[in-house]
Amino acid sequence: MSPLRLVPRPGLLPVGAAVLLGALALVEAWTDPTFRPSFTALAWVALWIAGSLASQTRWPAAGAVAVAASFPLGEVLGAPGPGGAGLIAVLIAVAWAGYAATPTRSRLAVAACILTFVVTDVVRAGISWDSIFFPAIFVPAWWTGTLVRREQARAREIASLAAQLDAQREAAAHAAVVEERARIAREVHDSVAHSLSVMTLQLGGLRRQLGPLLDDRHAERDVMLGLERLGRQSVEELRATVGILRTPRDGEADLSPVSLCRAGDLVADVRAAGLDVALETHGDLTTVPRAVDVAAYRVAQEALSNVLRHAPGARTVLRLRHEHDAVEVAVRDDGPRRVDGAASAGSGTHDDVSATRATGGHGLVGMRERTGMFGGTLAAGPVAGGGFEVRARFPIGRGWQ
Repeated sequence: MSPLRLVPRPGLLPVGAAVLLGALALVEAWTDPTFRPSFTALAWVALWIAGSLASQTRWPAAGAVAVAASFPLGEVLGAPGPGGAGLIAVLIAVAWAGYAATPTRSRLAVAACILTFVVTDVVRAGISWDSIFFPAIFVPAWWTGTLVRREQARAREIASLAAQLDAQREAAAHAAVVEERARIAREVHDSVAHSLSVMTLQLGGLRRQLGPLLDDRHAERDVMLGLERLGRQSVEELRATVGILRTPRDGEADLSPVSLCRAGDLVADVRAAGLDVALETHGDLTTVPRAVDVAAYRVAQEALSNVLRHAPGARTVLRLRHEHDAVEVAVRDDGPRRVDGAASAGSGTHDDVSATRATGGHGLVGMRERTGMFGGTLAAGPVAGGGFEVRARFPIGRGWQ
């Protein structure tokens, strides 16, 4: 990992270096016996170094050359040098130029820094070891900054390639899911939906053939009509499921008959099956968000089915309430009918039936999963005075509008 990545705002590094090395140059000028007689001149040099380093936040290459100019500036002012703080400042400036400036400008900057130091040293003391020493330290410093810049550029390229690969994998996975959904949709449409349609048509034909016989048998006729209606509704639901699997286009009509607005049909079907059930509604059910609408309908459907299985003959109330921030579904029954002190249909005692229902099963698990998907709550259990109640609450947020 690049050291610059550990700095929250690496662009402020020249400013930090300016403060630190400006102060270090002053300390060096005051504490070094060789430099102390020229403290005033060296203070001006320290100020020049600090200002030049700070300018690198905007002009990294020109700022590096300005920092190197502190050496001839000290000579003009009659100050000895360059000191340790001045050399460190030039190394940092050259490295920053290699990192922050364009390759061409950074090369020109390091060449100008080397030339400035070598010419100044030759004018001052003639050709010496320093003529080789300055290039020997400036070039590695510049190369370090360049390597850091290249490493970060490669890291960005690798991150971009990784993002592209992730996008391609997601696209491939999505295509596979779409293909599998289409295959399932074909199977459902060609087999289950077809068979159910034929069965519903045959049931309607049978009802018409038995028409005269059913004129005086209203209960049986209602059952036949209810079965036909359930068959047609099931076909419509299967078609809606196929449409969902095939990802319908925007604006395509919603074929699903599953809605709280059709709770009356659900109650009629359950009543035809022999359950004494009443429906109570509060609020405008037509404005319930679609996803919540379907989930709430399924909870009501499953709760009524549970009453049919566990408490046949019970008086039941289905309450639907749409508030400004929630939809509530409640199904309450008064327990299975008793005959001579025992529950009907061989269900055992009333307390045994309630305990069995409260422990849950696939039905309650499914209802909890549906409410949990929307951050809702489900409460199910015996109620005071006898009976059983399932109460589901679906919060409504903008995410479901």
